[in-house]
Amino acid sequence: MKKAPLVFGIGQCSLDYIGLIPTYPPPDVKCEFSSLIIQGGGPVATALVALKRWGVDGYMAGVLGDDDFGACITSLLNDEGVGAGGLCIRENCYSQFAFIVSEPSTARRTIFWQRPTGQPLKPEELDISLLEQSQALHIDGLFPEASVYACRKAKALGIPVIVDAGTLRDGMLDLAKWSDCFVASEVFSNALAETPEATCRVLAGMGIRFTGVTLGAKGYIALVDGRLIRKEAYPAEAVDTTGCGDVFHAGLTYGIVRGWDAEKSLDLGAWAAARVAEKAGGRSGIPDGRALQMKYPL
Repeated sequence: MKKAPLVFGIGQCSLDYIGLIPTYPPPDVKCEFSSLIIQGGGPVATALVALKRWGVDGYMAGVLGDDDFGACITSLLNDEGVGAGGLCIRENCYSQFAFIVSEPSTARRTIFWQRPTGQPLKPEELDISLLEQSQALHIDGLFPEASVYACRKAKALGIPVIVDAGTLRDGMLDLAKWSDCFVASEVFSNALAETPEATCRVLAGMGIRFTGVTLGAKGYIALVDGRLIRKEAYPAEAVDTTGCGDVFHAGLTYGIVRGWDAEKSLDLGAWAAARVAEKAGGRSGIPDGRALQMKYPL
């Protein structure tokens, strides 16, 4: 049997508590939530879960605390079949955690989160031998030193580097210079340039052949080898937008690993993100492999 491709991930892995509310309250008001969902989260971790459901193996490198949240995060990844051997446990530290309130009536959500309190991932903690066997490197920039080190290794080996750029934090533009596909959130774009198109062109000017900006319900814009692509979002009866961007990027990585063109990869990302929005939690609505094959038959 042919071995499944492998994606090496570096970045955030979280435990998410998601509650649904009718509308976001003003200060000093009690607000009852319903339908509490507890799931694993984090841009890279959720992307790897989606990829595994689509037949692509994943390996997660990151940082956890030695707390119950960390144990739960690891267990949830193991349950999905995602390799968690790269998660380094820091003693007497807390794991990443998020409480998310989602408003189905407006498809908005507000995230309160805590990053892992342990020391950031170090380059020497990465399993480079496994990276060398991978077909893609998928990162979100939370650990810039380790991520740049991995990017350099990947580029030297001809392994494509895909960056999910949610926030313009320190080190993100250094990562951009080493990436093959760099798609940012609208928040990132607004901090970098006046328009999403301008963001794409700034990033392309760094030598990145595949750049883009996700725009939520407005779709996305991408610049690939000088060609501008604009598409509306797929229609969805949105309940919760948690995880939509993570799974959009999973679609890009899947397409790159499978040798698809940019437009088809973007379409998968947009379609899968719309399906995620229709259920509470970032992983509940990820389409399974059968749905993927029906949408994109071989």
